[in-house]
Amino acid sequence: MPDTTVADPSAPDRPTTASHRLRLIGGRIPLARLRDLALVPAIVIIAVVGQIVSPVFLQTDNLLNVLQTMSEIALLVLAETMILIVKKMDLSLESTMGLAPGVAAWLVVPAGPGHGLGLLGGGWAIPLTLAVGALVGAVNALLIIRFGLNGFIVTLGMLIVLRGGLTGISGGQTFFRLPPSMLYPGTASWLGVPASIWICLTLFAVAVVVLGWTSFGRSLYAIGGNLDAAKAAGIRTERVLAIVIVTGSVLAALAGLLLSGRLASVASAQGNGYIFTVFAAAVIGGISLNGGKGTMFGAFTGILLLFMIQNVLTLAGIPAQWIGALNGLIILAALIVSRITGGRIQD
Repeated sequence: MPDTTVADPSAPDRPTTASHRLRLIGGRIPLARLRDLALVPAIVIIAVVGQIVSPVFLQTDNLLNVLQTMSEIALLVLAETMILIVKKMDLSLESTMGLAPGVAAWLVVPAGPGHGLGLLGGGWAIPLTLAVGALVGAVNALLIIRFGLNGFIVTLGMLIVLRGGLTGISGGQTFFRLPPSMLYPGTASWLGVPASIWICLTLFAVAVVVLGWTSFGRSLYAIGGNLDAAKAAGIRTERVLAIVIVTGSVLAALAGLLLSGRLASVASAQGNGYIFTVFAAAVIGGISLNGGKGTMFGAFTGILLLFMIQNVLTLAGIPAQWIGALNGLIILAALIVSRITGGRIQD
């Protein structure tokens, strides 16, 4: 809803609060609030530090490697951001990232060394992956919206079910000998840049436009801010919530497809533990766990900052085991900074 101000006849004309915000041209949802933009200097600082640590950091090959590796988890961040904005939560995204391409590989990889069944041709791999993602999202939406179950518990249970399902169909082994159609998204290059980077940037750009320029995007913020008020305003809240949850799962399946293509395999543990990085990126990117606040710009800078820090640590020779601890510290630091600056990420 647009900002409302009470006019003071005795006071000179002043710009409204909304005019102080950075907005998409013609939109009502800000592209990036100050909290989001605050990460931009941090990204520049990390880039400078990275170049000091290793002259390799700013080389094109290294930057493309960082972006390609980031693009897979970035799609999970995009999905989780939409869900958090409507004041829901989906913990099962990381397992969907593994199961969706796992089911496709199970059905299309030839029997024998590749550990598949070989029941379908390779051309079915991508449609199957996305269909499994949509199915998982539909089940989550049914349980959360129609039956009114707690989203945290539902998606936690779904995470466990999907993880067990992937282990079951794979026998705890890794699917390989993937068909070319399944390898393409993670290995192809367009104009000298990995296709996965183009896909990631395009989807984030679309999300920015949808959230900032469309009534559907504004309805997400309305639902996350006050569900009852959104219903009273005529927003079809159940339909919007279902679309968001299903779209999130499809994005997770696509992320799994990119990862499987890049690695040329689907491991039985694919995606495990990724949700922690996803929430770390969302929180430091200014996404509110209480719904109704945050931008895609902030979410993108959050995941970019995390991966740049990880890359700098790797180039500096820091053991990879410390990176998980770093993500936790970043979350705590983001909460403290938000509280000091007057923001409220989470009560």
